[in-house]
Amino acid sequence: MNNLTHLLLLDLVNNEFTGHLLADVCHGGVLKTFSASHNYFSGSIPESLKNCTGLHRLRLDWNQLTGNISEVFGVYPRLHYIDLSYNNFYGELSSKWGDCRNMTSLKISNNNVSGKIPPELGKAAQLHLIDLSSNQLKGAIPKDLGGLKLLYELLLNNNHLSGAIPLDIKMLSDLQILNLASNNLSGLIPKQLGECSNLLMLNLSGNKFRESIPGEIGFLLYLQGLDLSCNFLTREIPRQLGQLQRLETLNVSHNMLSGRIPSTFNDMLSLTTVDISSNKLQGPIPDIKAFHNASFEALRDNMGICGNASGLKPCILPRSSKTVKRKSNKLVILIVFPLLGSLLLEFGALFILCKRARKRNAEPENEEDRNMFTILGHDGKKMYENIVEATEEFNSNYCIGEGGYGTVYKAVMPTEQVVAVKKLHRSQTEKLSDFKAFEKEVCVLANIRHRNIVKMYGFCSHAKHSFLVYEFIERGSLRKIISSEEQAIEFDWMKRLNVVKGAGGALSYLHHSCSPPIIHRDITSNNILLDLEYEAHISDFGTARLLMPDSSNWTSFAGTFGYTAPELAYTMKVTEKCDVYSFGVVTMEVMTGRHPGDLISALLSPGSSSSSSMPPIAQHTLLKDVLDHRISLPKKEAAEGVVHMMKIALACLQPNPQSRPTMEKISFELTTKWPPLPKAFSTISLGDLFSTA
Repeated sequence: MNNLTHLLLLDLVNNEFTGHLLADVCHGGVLKTFSASHNYFSGSIPESLKNCTGLHRLRLDWNQLTGNISEVFGVYPRLHYIDLSYNNFYGELSSKWGDCRNMTSLKISNNNVSGKIPPELGKAAQLHLIDLSSNQLKGAIPKDLGGLKLLYELLLNNNHLSGAIPLDIKMLSDLQILNLASNNLSGLIPKQLGECSNLLMLNLSGNKFRESIPGEIGFLLYLQGLDLSCNFLTREIPRQLGQLQRLETLNVSHNMLSGRIPSTFNDMLSLTTVDISSNKLQGPIPDIKAFHNASFEALRDNMGICGNASGLKPCILPRSSKTVKRKSNKLVILIVFPLLGSLLLEFGALFILCKRARKRNAEPENEEDRNMFTILGHDGKKMYENIVEATEEFNSNYCIGEGGYGTVYKAVMPTEQVVAVKKLHRSQTEKLSDFKAFEKEVCVLANIRHRNIVKMYGFCSHAKHSFLVYEFIERGSLRKIISSEEQAIEFDWMKRLNVVKGAGGALSYLHHSCSPPIIHRDITSNNILLDLEYEAHISDFGTARLLMPDSSNWTSFAGTFGYTAPELAYTMKVTEKCDVYSFGVVTMEVMTGRHPGDLISALLSPGSSSSSSMPPIAQHTLLKDVLDHRISLPKKEAAEGVVHMMKIALACLQPNPQSRPTMEKISFELTTKWPPLPKAFSTISLGDLFSTA
């Protein structure tokens, strides 16, 4: 293999290979992609890689490689992705990484790299992700990183970094994840963090930050996770944190915070996990589930907090207030009691008559009369009445769709909020035997937050009607757009690429960011909705899970014909890889403008898994011939995107589920820049894509 002078791509991922890497892997100097992650390779990096200037992607993560990282890598002007994580590299980071001007991802976590972070890294302006976590890095965080305007993930946790967070952090307007935990950082938490308006996760725990929590953090309206634990923070918790309506986890434990928890926390209905232990807090805890359900360990060691939670004393009025209240009550009784005596005689007869009348008119009580309303942030019973009234008792005039579980209606509430209501078929509601477990599951799903997932507001159950309440998405289903000649023409290539990217991100979130993972089980173009900006929103993400919690067995779940993975015919088990397959079908549907059933059957027929036995349709059919002809062929960047998407779709459609990529990997591929076209777009065949997928 050391004589392969024209080698462009070598993929050795996920094997159990041992020994050293190929010495002359880039012997011809034309190697573009080299992936050897998740093996047991040891020894140093091949010398030939140092001068492999045409390299685009390099993945050597999860091995046992060693060597001085400052000596074994050169300058790669075309490199856009490198992952060296989970190895035994040592030495210092080279300033040469800043000369890799096309690099979007730099991942060197979990090694023994020491020294300082080179400020020259700020010159790699295309960087989207930097992961240098779990090393021996020291010194300050360079302010030059503030120039990386495209950066959305910065992971520097578990190092020995010191000094203050640079104020230039405010320039990272696209930053979504910032993890600086477990370092020696000190000074104040900069209020400029409040200008990183897209932050989803912020972890500053395990440092030496002092003084107060800046109220500007309350401006991070998309924040889902905040960890400021194990610092030296003092003073009161700022009331502005109550503005974090999407916050799900909050940890401010092991500080020196004092005073009362702000009353604004009562509005943080998305909060599910909280830890305020080991502070100097006092007074009542907020009246929300996150605090009521918190363990004693998460609330202990404070000055005197009280409320309805494990291990806490109930809050009581001060003694003086009670005394005054008792005295005033006695005075009221002395004045009012004689008057009540005479009034009781007059109303006694009327009360008996009314009671008899009510008894005659009342309906008999039974199990069906016990109603259940779980609508987060709303009066459930009032919501039920409003929805029934808004749809005129579910009149067909308000119907906007129908699925396997129920019929969907559009309802305009008295507040002018528009919601989508999925009225469940009676056959489904009859299966709901454990309402308590069902209610808990509704709360879990209602707290899911992702820009590409339709928000669930909750559930109403009544003897007459049972329904799920969702956010209303204006344009309707992806299938509706594709099926309409007029709307399909408006649905250009860049919009289509963005829809696939959004749906991929949502599935990655469900599979890899939810605990336990959520498998959608029914990904179709009907269950992907588009808003006015053509942004994708996955719907029905919880319906199968809610109504069929034991439906990992295929016999109890039917899916949608044409989107279900082939292994379900013999394994009878639903896994994440089933969603991956369905995502591949939908991706091809978006690109071709129709369901690609016959095309998939031809491509993935027996014997077609290698280029030598590729079916004729893959060998001879040009990509341009299968794309949606209702819009003109893609050009330039759109053309590169379409090729990239089709490669990903083919990888998702592999017959063997183990050969399919994870949604996490797919989402990453979709959010990084796709490589240049290998040849003229008009000459690319499905065979070209199939052999590289």
